[in-house]
Amino acid sequence: MDALYTAIAHASGGGRDGHVRSEDDRLDFDTRPPVELGGSGQGTNPEQLFAAGYSACFLGAIHAVGKDLKLDTKDAAVSASVSIGKSADTGFEISVELDIYVPNVTPDEARLLAATADSDVCPYSKAIKGNVPVKFNIVE
Repeated sequence: MDALYTAIAHASGGGRDGHVRSEDDRLDFDTRPPVELGGSGQGTNPEQLFAAGYSACFLGAIHAVGKDLKLDTKDAAVSASVSIGKSADTGFEISVELDIYVPNVTPDEARLLAATADSDVCPYSKAIKGNVPVKFNIVE
C-alpha cells in the first residue's frame, strides 16, 4: 500500500477508562466504559468511535460507487451499530449492523451500492472482513 494519509492517535490512562487525543488535537477527550460494561458512561468509548468511523467511511464508499454507476446518492445516510460481547474464549468480540438509506434509488440499486462499497471500496469493510460479522439493512 502506498499510504496517502496516516492518522495518529494516542491513548493514555486506563485505556477504556482514560483519554484519547489525535496528533493534530482535533480529537481530544476522555474515554469511559459504558454503564452496560460496568463503567460510568460519562465519556465516549471505542465502540462509538468505531461506529462513527465506519459509518462515515462506508457512506463515502456509497457515494464513490454511486458516482461510478451513475446513481443518485444525494441525501444518502449510513448508521452503524457496533455491539461488543464476550467471545467463546475469555476475550471480547464486536459485531456491526449498518443501516443504509439511499432515497433516490430503488432498493435493488441500494443493495448493489452497499455490496459494491463493502467488497470493493470501503477500507473498514476490507479490514474486518472475515473477522467481524456485519449485517446490512437497506432502509426504505
